[in-house]
Amino acid sequence: MSHIDWMVLVTTLSAIIIYGVFKSRTSKSLDGFFLGDRQMPWYIIVLSIMGTQASAITFLSAPGQAYTDGMRFVQYYFGLPIAMVVICIVFVPLFHRLKVYTAYEYLEQRFDLKTRTLTSFLFLLQRGLSTGISIYAPAIILSSLLGWNIYWTNLVMGGLLIVYTVTGGAIAVAYTQQVQLIIIAGSMIIAGYMVVHLLPANVGLVDALHVSGRLGKLNALTTGWTTHKTFDWTDRYNVWSGLIGGFFLALSYFGTDQSQVGRYLTAKSLMESRLGLLMNGLVKIPMQFAILLLGALVFVFYQFYPAPIFFNKVQTDRVEASVYRLDGQRLKAQYDSLSMQRQQAVSAYAQAVTRGDTLQENQLSTQLQMLNKQSASVRTSYKNLLDKPGLKGGDNNDTNYIFLRWVIDHMPVGLVGLLIAIIFLAAWGSIAAALNALASCSVVDIHKKFIQKECTHLEDYRLARWYTFGWGLFCMGTAMFASHLGSLIEAVNVLGSLFYGTILGIFLVAFYVKSARGHVVFWSAIIVELCIVALFTWSSIGFLWLNAIGALGVLLISWVWTMASPSPAASAKNES
Repeated sequence: MSHIDWMVLVTTLSAIIIYGVFKSRTSKSLDGFFLGDRQMPWYIIVLSIMGTQASAITFLSAPGQAYTDGMRFVQYYFGLPIAMVVICIVFVPLFHRLKVYTAYEYLEQRFDLKTRTLTSFLFLLQRGLSTGISIYAPAIILSSLLGWNIYWTNLVMGGLLIVYTVTGGAIAVAYTQQVQLIIIAGSMIIAGYMVVHLLPANVGLVDALHVSGRLGKLNALTTGWTTHKTFDWTDRYNVWSGLIGGFFLALSYFGTDQSQVGRYLTAKSLMESRLGLLMNGLVKIPMQFAILLLGALVFVFYQFYPAPIFFNKVQTDRVEASVYRLDGQRLKAQYDSLSMQRQQAVSAYAQAVTRGDTLQENQLSTQLQMLNKQSASVRTSYKNLLDKPGLKGGDNNDTNYIFLRWVIDHMPVGLVGLLIAIIFLAAWGSIAAALNALASCSVVDIHKKFIQKECTHLEDYRLARWYTFGWGLFCMGTAMFASHLGSLIEAVNVLGSLFYGTILGIFLVAFYVKSARGHVVFWSAIIVELCIVALFTWSSIGFLWLNAIGALGVLLISWVWTMASPSPAASAKNES
């Protein structure tokens, strides 16, 4: 990067840290640190919810996801608006009425302490691991740009973030997320404009979309049904997995995950919480569609211009310095030759579209698809070099680097620094909220239940800050092991799907199986969680379905067990 880009990057990040510390004035109590004294307006709530959900993984990995797999990932969010309505009707009024700090306090009142502790533990486990992945996502940026050791980079990223999170708690998190999202939205609009602007003079947005659609990248709607009229349960993203599996995932994430529950518990009133959630449900799908569309446009850009054979430059440099250098150069020569043919074909295709020559358009479309398949095959061969002795151990999946590499290679001076900054800001927004949630559960659900039950407000406040710091260290440690997870946006959602269904199922039993008792739901949850892990390990079912299976599994087993067991009143009568 240029000196100007570094100045833009450092200035933007420093300003956010200073602003977060400045906004950290709260009452020194659990209400102040975790819930901002419950004084947040709805527009801060919606930005905070979106900032927590839209991590750096969203802006770093989602364009690469669209580049490699098309836009069908957007279907993952189709169940979200429905889930927002259900949460506003069922979950939010209950949490506000009980004045809870965490969602899991309700479970002790409804069931018992062990059920509350189990649910809180499942949350702490999955959110702690997911946050580690969220720290790793922006760390790979600095690692790639500067050639820094990824482990030291993780420490730097996490350390800077901890400064304002430990200092300010929920208020600092919410207000910095507001500024972060404004900067992010503006920067992504600029990036989208630049992709189209840098295309050849005779190619506009409509032409770019036409090319992208012909090459299968605008597949925003897929049914999951195969040509043999059977449903493909292994297909991760389709309308049905999004509506059903995505609904259960969103219901669990926004209704039972403390990193989100903690956002809308900071609201001034029940109405403010509901408005924030409903606005998020309306905005999220268009926002994600736009980010994925950016990736599809980057794919079109590389049809007209040479593309790297592998987008992670650190890895290509390793190949060049190894005994496999000649193999790498041979594959790159093949790839560059195909790239030249692709550029000629796509230029002719764009001209055919302009002329309305349907026959030539179809012929060139077939040729383009064939050239892209051949290019993908050469890229796969190049990736296989990274598994050779002496090179093994590096990241051979470059999905997370595609958008980053385009930004560095093609954005004007100054905008590169800004685009890099937004990825940091997005990471910090989601990670800060997660650390705040992890600390709140640790203090309220664990420490004050099992370690020190009676604390003054000041002792609670100090505990909250120490637990935030401790979880920051844990998540940085987790980030050290996140380098082989492939597409990070998939990895973090797969990890959540292993636990969200079970957690949601516990709450559904609490709401709808009125006679269910604590030991029933506790053991039902353990059984189902073991089954979910087994399904994930030994089957190829799409991960979104695990959310529905987990939630309905806990609900069904608890209901059958409750129906089959004698009621407490009947047991007492029989004993007498």
